[in-house]
Amino acid sequence: MRAITIPEPGEADALVPADVPAPQVRPGEVLIDVVAAGVNRADVMQRKGFYPPPPGESELPGLEVSGIISRLGEGVEDWQVGDQVCALLAGGGYAEQVAVPVGQVLPVPEGVAVADAAALPEVACTVWSNVFLTANLQPGEVLLVHGGSSGIGTMAIQLGREVGAHVVVTAGSQDKLAACAKLGAEVLVNYREEDFVERVRTATDGHGADVILDVVGAKYLDRNTDLLADNGRLVVIGLQGGAKAELDLRRLLAKRAAVIATSLRARPAAEKATIVAAVREHVWPLVASGRVTPIIHRRFPLEQAAEAHRLIEGSSHIGKILLDVGRMEA
Repeated sequence: MRAITIPEPGEADALVPADVPAPQVRPGEVLIDVVAAGVNRADVMQRKGFYPPPPGESELPGLEVSGIISRLGEGVEDWQVGDQVCALLAGGGYAEQVAVPVGQVLPVPEGVAVADAAALPEVACTVWSNVFLTANLQPGEVLLVHGGSSGIGTMAIQLGREVGAHVVVTAGSQDKLAACAKLGAEVLVNYREEDFVERVRTATDGHGADVILDVVGAKYLDRNTDLLADNGRLVVIGLQGGAKAELDLRRLLAKRAAVIATSLRARPAAEKATIVAAVREHVWPLVASGRVTPIIHRRFPLEQAAEAHRLIEGSSHIGKILLDVGRMEA
């Protein structure tokens, strides 16, 4: 099969199209003929040599796909060959085929094209697991999303809005903030021009943020914890601004607040299956109704994966970037 490989870590040109062996389907897995694959910053980190796949998983990049089931592994009963699906992966998505544990497979939501569904699994599972299962966001609370125009950000805005939270976002341009506003963000902060702590405090009459979803890490740690409301929860899911910073524990004690750092890729399959099941129960009906939608910025052919990586590293996009891998049969 055709796939994108990483012979040596490096810049975008380290992504090399090649012919590789098709994956073997183990018991409890399905084989998916890939129609589209999502591009994520985690893929960029893997390409640079900083985020290897978990032991035993595919060395190919790619954490989410959509496509058609073409083979069932031993013991699989809930799916059929020909089913249109999307899936959360530990790796291997930049390829014409991928084998996936059944617990990480989702039906393509009603009303969503197969080629667009690759924009959903990673962001939906990331947001639901962190903002809702971990941080337990409640109606009426204030949710601050850093990088609100990203794929994760655009999903977090929509889901926060749907549960009745007040969504605040940071982004680096007025175009990005305008896109966030259309999705339901109530407070818009241009981090290049404003201090988000002061702006959010003013907008919330001094309350602060009950939940903060952060992809920046060390650079924002002090300001994030300063902004947390009493009983607030900071969930760190990225380290774009560094990995090490000083944490004022007295501030957390005074607020009875929590700092949580999580990742999705390395979780055991059983944990991923629990998250995927929750997403299917809570998020998929919202997608099927049209209230939550995949936000897709641009698509590239699989062979142009390097160009897709350059775009995501340039941070000019709004929403998801996809690779078109295969096509539906007529």
